[in-house]
Amino acid sequence: MISIRTSRIRIVSLAAAGLLVAGVATAPASSAQEIPRAQTAPATVDSAVVPGVDEISSSPNLRQVANLPKQAPFDTSTAFGTDIAFQGRYAFVGNYDGFVIYDVSRPSAPAIVSQVLCPGSQNDVSVHGDLLFLSTDSSRSDDSCSSVAQPATEAGSWEGIKIFDIRDKRNPRYVKSVETACGSHTHTLVPGKDRRTVYLYVSSYSPRAEFPDCQPPHDSISIVKVPLQSPTGAAVVATPNLFPDGGYPGIPGEKSATTGCHDITAYPAKDIAAGACMGDGILLDIADREAPRVIERVRDTENFAFWHSATFNNSGTKVVFTDELGGGGAATCNEATGPNRGADAIYDITGRGDNRRLAFRSYYKIPRANADTENCVAHNGSLVPVPGRDIMVQAWYQGGISVWDFTNSRQPKEIAYWERGPLNAEQLRTGGSWSAYWYNGHIYSSDIQKGLDVLELRDPRTWVAQLIRVPELNVQTQTGYVSW
Repeated sequence: MISIRTSRIRIVSLAAAGLLVAGVATAPASSAQEIPRAQTAPATVDSAVVPGVDEISSSPNLRQVANLPKQAPFDTSTAFGTDIAFQGRYAFVGNYDGFVIYDVSRPSAPAIVSQVLCPGSQNDVSVHGDLLFLSTDSSRSDDSCSSVAQPATEAGSWEGIKIFDIRDKRNPRYVKSVETACGSHTHTLVPGKDRRTVYLYVSSYSPRAEFPDCQPPHDSISIVKVPLQSPTGAAVVATPNLFPDGGYPGIPGEKSATTGCHDITAYPAKDIAAGACMGDGILLDIADREAPRVIERVRDTENFAFWHSATFNNSGTKVVFTDELGGGGAATCNEATGPNRGADAIYDITGRGDNRRLAFRSYYKIPRANADTENCVAHNGSLVPVPGRDIMVQAWYQGGISVWDFTNSRQPKEIAYWERGPLNAEQLRTGGSWSAYWYNGHIYSSDIQKGLDVLELRDPRTWVAQLIRVPELNVQTQTGYVSW
């Protein structure tokens, strides 16, 4: 959550020989290698240094095999690493200042292929074929990659979706922008049924009367239709109102009111989606891609403060919702917060058709108390593809990475973990794993300050996941895997 017209684009392309294009001076990227746990090289940050890895704690079955620190121009403390998408040998990692393309064909030695400087938080990413989609949720002077920040109170401010052609991974090309109401905090890629189109379900929130382009009430999402053969024709085709009654009213200072959605996860093969919408969790029928329908809505007025994201199990019979208590910048994994706040909530999907319901079963939170100087809360994760079981890997910011089993919805349990320890022992500094995802045999983590981490899970309960390969992965677009 942490948030703060097609034109020229600045791209840094780094290879082993290390050169660049488009006028950005930087040193060549060094080859990644297996780095001893206590000796990860620090990255420079605004004339200071991001603290090195002073401590790594992990279970025996989960180990780090590589770390590639952020490189200039993304090595500042405000250039947060964000979400990840995958395609073939590449990982695409969002950053508040743009995005980075990594070659992960050798997981123990990831390498930067190119860096696109295009500021605008959060810059969440998804990929499909030759296209990359980037979310901008901060007011900019225009839609170019050379725009500057300006107040949302100015009518000419721009926020929304940017589209890049990524056929040449060393030289991505900016081809189109689509402005959306209240910007694009996150977006979810939903393939059209004709295979000639993809849709982007754009989530945004927090309207204000003084924002010309983000007026209350804002109880909708924006649906952008993208013709794959002519992406310059991308446009908003619908803005369905998901909360005609206004949604959960919230409790000031304690629980967020519903004024839009934070994130939506789709399961297109099953024509369903789950929305985490600030004060409400919803189940959607998306059989008509341009007219999603809410078929179930749940609230947790006791423990959830901010419905942040959702993950289906492989069979589409459960949803894990996350509560981003404190917005990702607070220490909510300490003893004072307790096990049921800032946690995951597991819901079983019961019934059929429009009679499907979300039935709460239990909470899951990492079973370790973190320091008051560590921002920690449930955040982005994905399924580990183990047929017949429900296993998930998940980021917890400075709480690290947790692998947990929720096959029994009422008794989830952790089976592996890895964490660095606090960035600073004296004061809270924002950092840690933003997204931790399983992709083709390894776990990849986008660390806000430390760059890209690659981890290896060796556990008899998950060995079969090593055999499953996918050509492309956008975690918020679940595709399923074969169940045995």
